[in-house]
Amino acid sequence: MALVMALLLAGCSPSSPPPSRAAATVTVALPPIRTFPTRPAAPPLRANADIARDFLDLHFRMEGGSTLPVLTRFETPVTVALTGAVTPTLRPDLESLLARLRGEAGIDIRLAATGTPGAITIEAVSRDRIQRVLPQAACFVVPNVSSLEEYRHNRNAAQTDWKALRSRDRLAIFVPNDVSPQELRDCLHEELAQALGPLNDLYRLPDSVFNDDNVHAVLTGFDMLILRATYDPALRTGLSRAEVAARLPALLARLNPGGEGRTPAPLPETPRAWIKAVETALGPTANDSERLRAAHAAARIARDEGWKDHRRAFGHFLLGRAQQAGNPALAQAHFRTALSYLGAGRDLAGHRALIQSRLAAAALTAGDLDRAEALLARAIPAAETGQNAALLSTLLMLKSHLADLRGLSREAAVLRSDSIGWALYGMGTEATVDSQLREVAAGSGGLMR
Repeated sequence: MALVMALLLAGCSPSSPPPSRAAATVTVALPPIRTFPTRPAAPPLRANADIARDFLDLHFRMEGGSTLPVLTRFETPVTVALTGAVTPTLRPDLESLLARLRGEAGIDIRLAATGTPGAITIEAVSRDRIQRVLPQAACFVVPNVSSLEEYRHNRNAAQTDWKALRSRDRLAIFVPNDVSPQELRDCLHEELAQALGPLNDLYRLPDSVFNDDNVHAVLTGFDMLILRATYDPALRTGLSRAEVAARLPALLARLNPGGEGRTPAPLPETPRAWIKAVETALGPTANDSERLRAAHAAARIARDEGWKDHRRAFGHFLLGRAQQAGNPALAQAHFRTALSYLGAGRDLAGHRALIQSRLAAAALTAGDLDRAEALLARAIPAAETGQNAALLSTLLMLKSHLADLRGLSREAAVLRSDSIGWALYGMGTEATVDSQLREVAAGSGGLMR
C-alpha cells in the first residue's frame, strides 16, 4: 500500500519527535503486512513435579494473594462469539489461536455462527472504553457477562467476582481495537487462556504467558500443557486443590512423559515487594526517577534473595532500560549482566533476544560489526519462534544497517522492506509510517531510535 503523509522536513532527524504533517508531502510505499503462520509450540523442558506445583498455584491462587476453593473449567464444548468493531487481523488471529487450542490443548472450542451468542464473547472496543472501566488494564476477562455494558452495571456484584465462581458457563473478554495487531493478538492469547483455565500470573515462570513480564507474546508449550491438563477427563469442575494435587502426577506422566525423567528445580516464591518494584518500573504513571528507583529496588531484592534465574536478569534489564538515555555505558553493563543470568536454554531465548537487540544496536553504533552480527544471528530466530513481530522488525532493521555499513545495499533494501512488513503488524501503521518518515526526512539510514 502507499500512504501519502505530510511532514515538516526542516529540523527532522531520527531522534526528533514524530514529524508534523502540515507541510511538504511525501509518499511512503509500504510493503504488505507480515504475519506468522499457525504452528505448535515446542513442549516444556521442566520436570513434571515443578509443573504440577505451577498448575496448582495458577488455578488455586489469585494475583492479589487470595485463594480459590475449587477448580473451574467449561464442561461442555466452548463457542466463541466476536462482537464490537472487529479489526481486519482479529478474526484470522483468533481462528489461528482456536486451531492451536484444539490441536495442542485438546479443547473442543470453535467460533460461534455470526449473530449467535457464545459461551465466551470477545468484544472489541476502544482502549479508552476499557480504561474507563479498569484504568490499568490493556484487556481483561470477566465471568457471567457478555458485554462491557453488562459488566459496567454488574462490576460490584457477586456474579463478576472470580472468587465466587463455582462453574464456567458464560464469560466475556474485552480487547482494544485501536492498538497494533500484535498487541491485540497478545491480548487474545492471554485472556482466552485465562477464560478457559488459570487465573493467576506467576513471575517465577520462565516459559509462559501467565507471567506479567510480558516476554512471551503467544501461548507456549508449557501453557498448552497446562490447558490440556485442565481439560483432561481425570479432572472436573468442583475438585479441591488437594483432590487435583492427588491426580496430577499420573495425569502429567501421561500427557508429558518427557517431564518424568527431569530433576525438579523449583524456583522460590516471588515476594510482593519485588512485584511492586517491577510494576512501578514498567508502569505508565511513574516518572523517570521513580522508574529508576524501582528498577534498583527490583535488582536489590533479587540479589538479596539469592536468585540466579530470569528474575535476577530482569532487574538488570530494567536498570539498563531506565538508564539507556542518560548513561549508555552503564546501561550496556546492566544488559550484559542480565544476559549472564539467562544461560543458553530454549525457554529463555526470548528473554535473551530482548537484551541482544539492545547490545547489537550499541555494537553497531560503536562500529563493532562482527559483534553486532553475532548478536543478531542469535536474537532473530528467537523473535521468530516467539512470534514477536515488533522485536523482529527492530532486529531486521538493525541487520539492514549492518548490511549498509558493509556496502551490501541490495541486501539492506530487502531487509529494510522485511522489517517494515513486520513493523506494520508489531507496531501498527501509524508508528511504522512515522519511523519511516523520519528516515526519509533525515536522508540517511540512521539507526532507528
